[in-house]
Amino acid sequence: MEESQNGSTVNRRKEILQKLHRQGQVIISELSKEFNVSEVTIRNDLDQLEQKNMLLRARGGAIKLENNVGVDQRISEKHKLHYLEKVAIGKRAARLISENDTMIIDSGTTTAEMVKHLQSFKSLNVITNAMNIVNLLAAYPNINVIVPGGYLRQNAMSLVGPLAEKNLRSFHVDKVFLGVDGFDTRTGIYTPNMEEAYLNEIMIEVANEVIILADSSKFNKKSLAFICPVNKIHTVVTDTGITTEDKKRLEDLGIKVLIAS
Repeated sequence: MEESQNGSTVNRRKEILQKLHRQGQVIISELSKEFNVSEVTIRNDLDQLEQKNMLLRARGGAIKLENNVGVDQRISEKHKLHYLEKVAIGKRAARLISENDTMIIDSGTTTAEMVKHLQSFKSLNVITNAMNIVNLLAAYPNINVIVPGGYLRQNAMSLVGPLAEKNLRSFHVDKVFLGVDGFDTRTGIYTPNMEEAYLNEIMIEVANEVIILADSSKFNKKSLAFICPVNKIHTVVTDTGITTEDKKRLEDLGIKVLIAS
């Protein structure tokens, strides 16, 4: 029989938060069985906890709110976070680019650091939905810049939506460089915005090689929108803060892990 006493509800929610802290995520169906209550009751628990900013609701459950990973921060604010690591990662990632490459460069502060090292190339084709990337590339006359269109997400200064999605599907590229907000080496990569995640999925579909630029603070975190599983990734460029366990887990899957320093 389902309990409805206030004390039981408080205890259950406390246990849910403890489980969330340990695991990083919880699933409604599993919690329903564990606490012997209906899924409706669990959904109500999660909704109430989200209202108190104690977790972030996601499809089928909830994820841990840690260092605001679920918050869609403005790009001007994100630029200040882990700046030195991003500079090093950008410089290392630029060495993965070859003359005459055709690539997609996603929006983000770490990908922008990579773009700052492209001025010596004689011929590159770059497709990007990111206005900050376009502004940087405008200074390089030898780089052909293609903007797929869409409507502007002001937080990220990126173009998203049906027009961007349709146009991206008409391309095929050598490489895609993606920045992420969350990276769980067991499940995959995440971003706070669902439209951005869907556009990233398309970028991955049309690319021969998927390269993730992520400073070590992004690991062991999830965000609202799932982009792709780990097995879609070919190369990860990160910093010395990545744990031995995460690095080994990626390498065991055949993913190249490059450490920028």
